[in-house]
Amino acid sequence: MKSETHRPGDIPNFDERANEDSYFAVKEHELIDEMKTEFQKGEAVRRAVQMATCPKCSGHFVKYQFMGFDLERCETCGGIWLNKGELAAILKQQARGPLGVFLDRCFSKSENPKKSS
Repeated sequence: MKSETHRPGDIPNFDERANEDSYFAVKEHELIDEMKTEFQKGEAVRRAVQMATCPKCSGHFVKYQFMGFDLERCETCGGIWLNKGELAAILKQQARGPLGVFLDRCFSKSENPKKSS
C-alpha cells in the first residue's frame, strides 16, 4: 500500500484535471449572467411596449403638451392618460385663474428669449 503523504524529496504528481470543476463553474456562472442580462433587456423592451400601448384598446399613444404638461393620448380611442400627480397639478394650475397663468408666462424661463427692440 502506497503512503499518501508527500515526502520532501518526492516530486508530486500533477493532476491536469484538478481545476476543471472550478473552470466550468466559472464559465457556467458567466453564461448564467449573460442569460440574465438578455432576459432583463427583453423584459425592459416588453415593458416599454406595454407602456406605449393603450390599456383600453391596445392603440398607440401620442404625446402632446397641455398647460405645460406632457400628456399621452390614444390614437384609436382618444383616451387621455396621465402620469402620477399630473391631474392634481393641472387642477391646481387651473384653480389659480388667468392671473396665475399670466404671472407664470411673465416670470417663467422660456426657451425663446424675447428680442429687445
